[in-house]
Amino acid sequence: MYDYRIVEQVSRKKKHMSGALRKVMVIFAAIFVLMGITISQAFMLPGFLLALLYFAYDIFSQRDYEYIMENGQLTIDVIYGKKYRKTAHVLKLEEMEVTAPHYHEKVAKYKKNTGTEKLKKYDYTSYEDDVPYYTMIIQEDGRKIKLLLDLTEEMLHTMKTQFPERVYFA
Repeated sequence: MYDYRIVEQVSRKKKHMSGALRKVMVIFAAIFVLMGITISQAFMLPGFLLALLYFAYDIFSQRDYEYIMENGQLTIDVIYGKKYRKTAHVLKLEEMEVTAPHYHEKVAKYKKNTGTEKLKKYDYTSYEDDVPYYTMIIQEDGRKIKLLLDLTEEMLHTMKTQFPERVYFA
């Protein structure tokens, strides 16, 4: 085959009310620290714990995904807080069973409530309304898993040329 490398970055949509939650945490942390300074030092610990919780929430609430398709291998990385990267999956595309839009009949048997086969699901989509997502059924470490992905046309066409009977378009 030919050598190729396709990289796509997907940013997850921010959840509703997450900005308000951050503001509330900062306000309460400031109030507790001020109460610790003026009234009693016992209020300092909850204030600092809330500040620590704010920073942890800030890192883990911002998630981006990076799909890297290179020479028959798909790597999915999760990026937390635009700083920390973790490789979630390294998959061989030759072990792929099917890739199709989430509503397609080829993946209907893997749906949550109406399907006949139950698989472990990993969701790496952006949750944007105008971006179609695809369901990929693939083997990982000897067991089938279900991946939800926002694949680009370039990635889909590359997979379709390699595995025409396993890839379906929207």
